[in-house]
Amino acid sequence: MLVVGPIQSNCYILGCERTKESAVIDPGGDADRILIALAKDRLRCLYIINTHGHFDHSAENKRLKKVTGAQLLIHPADAPMILNQSRGGGMWGMAVEDSPPPDRYLKEGDIITIGDLSLKVLHTPGHSPGGISLVTDKIVFVGDTLFAGSIGRTDFPGGDYEGLLRHVRNKIFTLGDDVTVYPGHGPKTTVGRERKTNPFFNS
Repeated sequence: MLVVGPIQSNCYILGCERTKESAVIDPGGDADRILIALAKDRLRCLYIINTHGHFDHSAENKRLKKVTGAQLLIHPADAPMILNQSRGGGMWGMAVEDSPPPDRYLKEGDIITIGDLSLKVLHTPGHSPGGISLVTDKIVFVGDTLFAGSIGRTDFPGGDYEGLLRHVRNKIFTLGDDVTVYPGHGPKTTVGRERKTNPFFNS
């Protein structure tokens, strides 16, 4: 995990120890640091995956894709955001380059293979229409859907508060209490901890 960009987003690098194939999840800034981390572990980046289309999770799509040649993956509902993310960044007073178009659209149930690893795609909209979560062995990467003790904002265009709560309950909380949750901001947590103590689900 690398904390990147001015909004302190979590970028994750998931790599297969045997094949050295990898994926970068949510490169929201600091492309040099991401590339150094890949090189340090001699990882070959096959995929750049955006859990959703907000610029703080996709700002370095263009540079990473240019350097690594990786395929860019996102849910189709959020693809328009990354193609016009310079506007989104500008609204926050930040200079952001528009992303290249996706090489592949992700949908519920898709499997992304990275060497001996696999990521299953869950469509978990609410923070954004095309928000996804990525499940592998006892781990789920949730983007801005769920945080330690909180949830993602739903007041942006396309947000859906009730939908977010429903998808967390039906798709994240059903994974098992011992599953580690890696969110788009802040510290990691577990499904069990959030199911039992998150105030948005226990009010």
